[in-house]
Amino acid sequence: MTEATMKGVSIRGIRACVPAETRDLAAENLIPDEAERERLIGSIGVRSRHIARPDILTSDLCQKAADGLIEELGWARDSIDVLIMVTQSADYVIPATACALQSRLGLGSCLAFDINLGCSGYAYGLWTAASLMQTLKVAGRPARALVLAGDVSTSKLLEGDRSTIPLFGDAGSATALEIDPKADEMFGVFGTDGSGAPHIMVEAGGLKHPLLPPKDPHSPERAEELYRKSRLHLNGTEVFNFTLKNVPPLVKGILETANTTIDEVDYVLFHQANVFMLNHLRKKSGLPEDKVPIAMETYGNTSSASIPLTIAARLADKFDRPQSLVMMGFGVGWSWSAIKMTVGPMLSPQVVELA
Repeated sequence: MTEATMKGVSIRGIRACVPAETRDLAAENLIPDEAERERLIGSIGVRSRHIARPDILTSDLCQKAADGLIEELGWARDSIDVLIMVTQSADYVIPATACALQSRLGLGSCLAFDINLGCSGYAYGLWTAASLMQTLKVAGRPARALVLAGDVSTSKLLEGDRSTIPLFGDAGSATALEIDPKADEMFGVFGTDGSGAPHIMVEAGGLKHPLLPPKDPHSPERAEELYRKSRLHLNGTEVFNFTLKNVPPLVKGILETANTTIDEVDYVLFHQANVFMLNHLRKKSGLPEDKVPIAMETYGNTSSASIPLTIAARLADKFDRPQSLVMMGFGVGWSWSAIKMTVGPMLSPQVVELA
């Protein structure tokens, strides 16, 4: 694991956005038996999810979150120096979705690029933005950044797949950061083990397995194979094993890096993978239940948006005063990340809907 420290950056606001349409497991008739369905809901902790229509993209959700947050902060749009989009459901292969959003948000010329990460991506996005802000030469005001994080994961699910459909929902988020010499120190721990890449994967759609044929049309058999490979594959057993092996040491590592204890931390925000896993991790890591908020019942697993969404959904009334937070992502890659920082006072985080 790689450890890092940084000073001088504060979070000024967080906003999450979900599609207005919701869907529950009963209505989908994926699991007709009610008793079996309730057992699954009890295990994964997801009763319903917000699902994006085909015409709603991750960028739309992040744009609505960002527009509202910028207006509430009262920031001039040309005062934003860094725009980072963390997503694995980009609008295009080329260009980066951040470039399109720079124009749609009406920002001035700024650093704008995508980070292709899912479960661990939020902390990576925050750390990257904070690092860049400290290198910028800005006259007359503090440097500012927006980190947009989210996915329309349901666009990649295979129809009838009982391992993914009950779990995933769609969401976007926006987090505003600003240089602040008075801010407490930030601490980070990051790591990767690419041998786990096949266990959470959309195999087709890149150069290795292109969906477009080089010349002649694909045979029907090849087209069907590529269609299935263009949907999300999730090996739940391997994900669970990876998480139990790597996340408790990550909890220990971030506390040691920050030279603190769980008693001095107000909340630990885990990536919202599934409730059974989160409860197991909490107990194995010795974390009190009241310090580990969970927001999965009506949102599901929302990829890189899950941490800011949980903050907005469960901790909205907490930031009239400083809160010591640990934010931890883990999964696709394998990749993992953790940040410990003080957040607040700041605007009350919100969850808004996009119709």
